[in-house]
Formats: sequence, structure tokens, C-alpha cells
Amino acid sequence: MSFNVNRLLKQLEKVQGDMARAQEELRQKRVEATAGGGAVTAVVDGTGVLQSVRIQREVLGDQPGEAELEMLQDLIVAAVGEAQRQAREAAAQEMAKATGGLAGGLPNLPGLPDLGGLF
Repeated sequence: MSFNVNRLLKQLEKVQGDMARAQEELRQKRVEATAGGGAVTAVVDGTGVLQSVRIQREVLGDQPGEAELEMLQDLIVAAVGEAQRQAREAAAQEMAKATGGLAGGLPNLPGLPDLGGLF
């Protein structure tokens, strides 16, 4: 089996293009998570950037006190955190598909010798 630099460069170019497409798709993707039984909904994009927060009016009641405000703050943090966690998982899956195992030592490139963790 011989090492073909041109083939490697073409494959790396393809991976680079696939990664750029995946990153753009992640920016367009929306991930939604709720907390408090749907009282608070957070939406982030596929990179984890917060896009919106929706709060059900009933969460605070007519005259919210300090406890209600603290609960709302906790629900917002929980919903945003869950949406960002889901976005990170989706991003990791998309990038793994785009790189085809590149980070693991280029195992899927035919004719490529063991590069000993060069990448």
C-alpha cells in the first residue's frame, strides 16, 4: 500500500468543505428545550447561541413575589442549559459525520499510513 499525497489533500479538501457545510447547517438549526412542564421554553441555534425564551404568563401569577421570581430564574437557566446541551450533542454528531473520524487518526483514508496522532 503506498501513500498518495494528492489523494490525501483531496480528501482533506472534501472534509473541509463538509465541515463548512455542517457549521452553516448548525447555525440554521434550532433546538428547543422546556422547563417547569413547559412553563419556560428556550431556543438555541445548533452552535448553542440563545435565540429566544418564551415564558408562560401563568408562571408568575398576578402578584409575583421573590420566590416566584427566583423560580422563574431557575426555570430559565434549566431550559437554556438543556437546549445548549442538546445543541452540543447535535453539533458533535454533525462534525463527526463531516470529518469521518478525522480526529481519531484518519482511520478511513485508504492508502494512508499511521500518522501517529499527527492530526
